Amino acid sequence: MKYLASVLAVVTCLGTAHAGEVQVAVAANFAGPMEKLAEQFQRDTGHKAVVASGATGKFYAQIRNGAPFEVLLSADDETPARLEAEGHAVARSRFTYAVGRLVLWSAKANYVDATGAVLRTGDFKHLAVANPKTAPYGAAAVAVIDKLGLTARLQPRLVQGENIAQAFQFASTGNAELGFVAQAQVWRDGKFTAGSGWIVPATMHVPIRQDAALLTRGAKNPAAQALLDYLRTDKAKALIRAYGYEV
Repeated sequence: MKYLASVLAVVTCLGTAHAGEVQVAVAANFAGPMEKLAEQFQRDTGHKAVVASGATGKFYAQIRNGAPFEVLLSADDETPARLEAEGHAVARSRFTYAVGRLVLWSAKANYVDATGAVLRTGDFKHLAVANPKTAPYGAAAVAVIDKLGLTARLQPRLVQGENIAQAFQFASTGNAELGFVAQAQVWRDGKFTAGSGWIVPATMHVPIRQDAALLTRGAKNPAAQALLDYLRTDKAKALIRAYGYEV
């Protein structure tokens, strides 16, 4: 038994001898899945992902100004491409790790119908959306409202969150009866976790392709590349799908 214990100790030490740490900027809509992924990532590789979540537009500005992030998991595919063009991301490191879906959601059960017709009833005072200038989900929400021809009618009722996490907070606490949120915030394993919602058809806004990129600060960090490799594994993809993303 002592021999076996010694062997296991050596194996454990070898497995973690090169364990490192990676600083990750994560789009707010992906904060929940990333929390689970980071746990799995550390168990499976020994590397630790230190995560900060927020609006993609704000991360873009912070990275350009020297923020110490090594990997970006964006809410769109434009920001990583722009960072690569500007020399802040490693060339050809970009890939789509998830395709997001927009949901009109309420914390009230049976309040949002399956087609979003509740938007036309006027039976609500506030509709939460993320800032369309910095959050792709906010831009998608504005596009949907415009496509429905409801911009003028709904504009006075819009409550703008700094990012999609704050828009969800407004809706989940009842401060807004309705909110356009990310499906990942209200969906797990094929159904809504609470309340009621309309999964907006993907044809009503530009696809929300969420790209990952290795930032130049992480170019020489093995833990950063390991995280990007891990996102491509079947195990990671299964977890991402469980939150309602396409991969």
